[in-house]
Amino acid sequence: MMVLAFPDYLSQARRLAVRLDVPLLEVVLHHFPDGESYIRLSQSLPEHLIVCRSLNQPNDKLIELLLCATTARELGVKRLTLVAPYLSYMRQDIAKQTGEAVSQRIIGKLLADLFDDVLAVDPHLHRISSLTQAIPIKNAISLTAAEEIGNFLKKKFKHALLLGPDSESEQWVATIAANIGFDYAIAEKSRLGDKQLEMVLPEGDFASQLVVIIDDMASTGRTLAKAADLLQAAGCKDIYAVVTHALFCGDAHAHILNAGVKNVWSTDSIDHSSSCIRLDTLLADAIKTMTR
Repeated sequence: MMVLAFPDYLSQARRLAVRLDVPLLEVVLHHFPDGESYIRLSQSLPEHLIVCRSLNQPNDKLIELLLCATTARELGVKRLTLVAPYLSYMRQDIAKQTGEAVSQRIIGKLLADLFDDVLAVDPHLHRISSLTQAIPIKNAISLTAAEEIGNFLKKKFKHALLLGPDSESEQWVATIAANIGFDYAIAEKSRLGDKQLEMVLPEGDFASQLVVIIDDMASTGRTLAKAADLLQAAGCKDIYAVVTHALFCGDAHAHILNAGVKNVWSTDSIDHSSSCIRLDTLLADAIKTMTR
């Protein structure tokens, strides 16, 4: 077994290789002036290769995974495992209008054709209950960072109210709260556009509590900022946020902080200044279980 790392996920892949006690190899990656990608792998590869790369900013990365996986097979690799803590193209799971591409199904089939196993962390699944429904292979494994986030919060605070910004977040918020003995509440959210939304807080006394907003990912930051605005209006003065995947497109991170959130923490699924909750133990344990 060997861990194969792309440059944008190199530090995380190193930690995973140490946990697994296996060698690490870095992909040689170059971009030509016209945007095409050049990939080179070592000629000496093991039968089982673990390819590590989160799929934020996914379009170039998916092409590079196609080149990488195909080349690895040509070099004799028998088992290819993709570790993609952030898994893209999961939100579009049905066609709401005739002619819409159902990207979850299309990208899921691509990954299933390329890899024997796919591991993701807190994938953004709406109307399906299992990652195997999106990626049709036996070992499409959905992990959760709930324990890692809970342990982090337990070290930070003696107690806090965990707030989920919408019903989709309840699965993570409820689990984290139960694990560490914190209270939780769930807001109601309606999305009107990429940066437009409406939200209503649940009934409760927020003025006397420290609140941590928890979500699986932050892209534009508008959801977390809206929750912070409402909490401040309700008298809350201590507001923090934790996300699994720090996408933070454009001004998202600054927008969240400007809305009154004192600090934002995220896992290291994506490299960012907020990334301080490590996933290497979670990922390594899953790989060890899968390969027994």
